[in-house]
Amino acid sequence: MKNFVHLFTQLDQTTKTLKKVAALVDYFNDTSEEDKLWTIAILSHRKPKRTVRTALLREWSAAAANVPLWLFEESYHIVGDLAETMALMHPNLESKHDKSLSEWIDFIIELKDLEEQVSPSSSDALQTKKERVLWAWNQLDETERFVFNKLMTGGWRVGVSQKLMTRALAKHSGIEENTLSHRLMGNWRAETTSYHQLIVASDPADKISQPYPFYLAYAIEVDPQELGNTDTWMAERKWDGIRGQLIVRENQLFVWSRGEELVTDKFPEFEMLTKALPNGTVIDGEIIAYENGQPLGFNVLQSRIGRKNVSKAILKKAPVLMIAYDLLEINGIDIREKPMHYRRSELEKLVKESASEKLLISELVEFRNWEDLVKERANSRQHHAEGLMLKHKNGTYKVGRKKGDWWKWKVDPLTIDAVLIYAMRGHGRMANLYTDYTFAVWKGDELVPFTKAYSGLTDKEINQVDAFVKRNTVDRFGPVRSVKAELVFEIAFEGIARSSRHKSGVALRFPRMFRWRKDKPANEANTLDDLEKLLNLYG
Repeated sequence: MKNFVHLFTQLDQTTKTLKKVAALVDYFNDTSEEDKLWTIAILSHRKPKRTVRTALLREWSAAAANVPLWLFEESYHIVGDLAETMALMHPNLESKHDKSLSEWIDFIIELKDLEEQVSPSSSDALQTKKERVLWAWNQLDETERFVFNKLMTGGWRVGVSQKLMTRALAKHSGIEENTLSHRLMGNWRAETTSYHQLIVASDPADKISQPYPFYLAYAIEVDPQELGNTDTWMAERKWDGIRGQLIVRENQLFVWSRGEELVTDKFPEFEMLTKALPNGTVIDGEIIAYENGQPLGFNVLQSRIGRKNVSKAILKKAPVLMIAYDLLEINGIDIREKPMHYRRSELEKLVKESASEKLLISELVEFRNWEDLVKERANSRQHHAEGLMLKHKNGTYKVGRKKGDWWKWKVDPLTIDAVLIYAMRGHGRMANLYTDYTFAVWKGDELVPFTKAYSGLTDKEINQVDAFVKRNTVDRFGPVRSVKAELVFEIAFEGIARSSRHKSGVALRFPRMFRWRKDKPANEANTLDDLEKLLNLYG
């Protein structure tokens, strides 16, 4: 694992893309295929599953460091990262091991079936999870322990995107980046494949369920008129659902989310499309909750997300369909390099021929000039949409987030002025600062909490709020501090829905701090009635 730890150190010490790519290429050139495979898995979010409860790790780490658990917990709260806290707490030892990355991962996986900390009758050493973890910590130096702990707890963040890793892998292997991106999609696991099967094998297309890498749009950064002649662009509504790919190959249906999760079983109503669509079809679109000719809102769809079993009651409460907006494969032929207008024309034919109530075409927005689109964007919420998508008629379907051919033009967010009432410390570099806030609005003379927000402030503002929290704490509830109701912030959000889970009765979509209202006293913040009005208009 020493090579992997060295790679981690190099990646952690630079923000330069070229240096990160160079470090990855050097690593791939010098390491075994087994370690390359696990490195690819880790950097594409396919970490080994956690095999030891973190509560036990905290207990064992505190005991090994000979400190009380409460002191460990306080230290963890300050450090902000469990793996780092455990690495720092342990006596600083020299590296004693010669295991590879893949061997250490096998070591972690094998912990799954062991007793936690009560030794069996056998006198053999290292028979329990506790014994093996303590042994491992004693073989590793501080940085190695940190990396080992990250692998064991599953909280891996290394500052390298899958796209950047793929670029380095392309340089190492000589295989085109787009081809590698496609091979790395899908439901593969490092435990059940090999580097050769995943990367080197010449025909990854035999994996019938394999999706394509998604093309992601940038938010529009200029006046739309700077995009040029409107004749070269098409516009669609930007729907608020789950981005997905619907695949029919060899008389089988597969549904993939943008997060590369196979979610076919979450949407059994799409099974009818196996017969409605020809084999060799891949459609890109948005899965939305939909009934009586209109979208139902993301909150309805959310009631299905994360459920292990989708009951008949849920299917009835949250009916879904896919709004199709691109065609990536037809009759088994990859058409991503064809221009958008061609793919759109073929998609329209396909959706019409399917005649399925579970597959709709994303209707084009008619416009003569950019002024028309400005008006259409402003009316987005009336169509239960987030805004508009602008797509160049001659654009190809690219891999990842690329500028030029697809732009998302979202409607301005909804806003409400709210009072800060609770604060918690953040994590990582923000572990010593109060950065996680709870906000409330007025109901008569009472402040009713209605949302939490973590982003939107500058570092300078975060430090100022942190100082306020520490000076104006009125009560403590574990890690939470209750503060004087004095600071007002404008909270921006994309949507609002009724919620029985919250005391306020509402839930916000993507809340964040838009600005600090230093000009407004707390008694002038908005009310629960104001939220109710927004709910009636846009919920």
